[in-house]
Amino acid sequence: MPPPALQDALLHWFAQHGRDLPWRRTYLPYHIWVSEIMLQQTQMDRVVVYFNRWLDRFPDIANLAEAREQEVLLLWEGLGYYSRARNLLKTANLLCRRHGGVLPEDHGALLKLPGIGRYTAGAIMSLAFNLPHPIVDANVERLFARLFNLTAPVKEKQTHAFIWHKAAELIPEGKARFFNQALMELGALVCLPRSPRCDDCPVRGHCEAFAQGLVGERPVAGKAKETISITMASGVLLHQGKIYIQQRLADDVWPNLWEFPGGRIKKGETPEQALVREYGEETGFAVHDLEKIAIIKHSFTKYRVTLHCYHCRLRGSTTVPILNAAQEYRWARPDELENFAFPAPHRRLINRLAEKL
Repeated sequence: MPPPALQDALLHWFAQHGRDLPWRRTYLPYHIWVSEIMLQQTQMDRVVVYFNRWLDRFPDIANLAEAREQEVLLLWEGLGYYSRARNLLKTANLLCRRHGGVLPEDHGALLKLPGIGRYTAGAIMSLAFNLPHPIVDANVERLFARLFNLTAPVKEKQTHAFIWHKAAELIPEGKARFFNQALMELGALVCLPRSPRCDDCPVRGHCEAFAQGLVGERPVAGKAKETISITMASGVLLHQGKIYIQQRLADDVWPNLWEFPGGRIKKGETPEQALVREYGEETGFAVHDLEKIAIIKHSFTKYRVTLHCYHCRLRGSTTVPILNAAQEYRWARPDELENFAFPAPHRRLINRLAEKL
């Protein structure tokens, strides 16, 4: 069928089945920008909760620009990839200094802002300003791999370029906002990675893979991603009713977040031995009387972390650490831990502590 038929079918389907999402009620550039950054690597239902909470605290760019980094990180906690939150703050400050506190209606200018790449710039241009710029996410890649029966992995250079070209070519005049969302929504709700709902697909008649019975074989699998397993130990040091926490270095993994000390378990060490050693190396504290709390597993980027978590006690009377792996420390009451931004596995450990208490 000619493209207009595909376009019309998608737009009609989206008008009937598009989800009611808070940023779709306004299409304000700030709302689109924040939602798109949050949606990277995160499920939609979780983003809605974070987005609403974010807007309650930072209703516009000017409010965000005035925020402290720790407050931004705390609101972002649980979404991971904390550089995205830092870039939101950096960009808000740049926008207030150089663009009058608004996102520019210019694709090239958007690309010069921290944390805004081709995809996010296209999302802002098309969804907020309704201008004909393509958006290609994993849902669109999968949808196009089936629509056009692509025989190479979607991340290969030529295939990737073809998908972006087609995504731009298919945008109907004056309808970029709804068409781009229709593509992504169809991939998210119907053209699923496993068990695609072809019977419910409004563009089934356009789909080359469906016509050839190859939907289950598209997209073609790419090279498997490397994964690295890491085993670590971490300790909650309790002394006189308070818990020791320290703030990670600005150039480290999880920069500026707070944590319970610990680190990798070396070959031949038990988790308990590793924790005693790490505490000594990082803080100068001697800890003892270890009690296992939990084993927490966490994945980020290519890493698969197994974290052995313990209660421990301070041996000796000094409570002032030597900060060999941190920039700041606190002795905090358990109820004060909610006021600090922690990496996801450490926040899960805090939740386990609350359950035990």
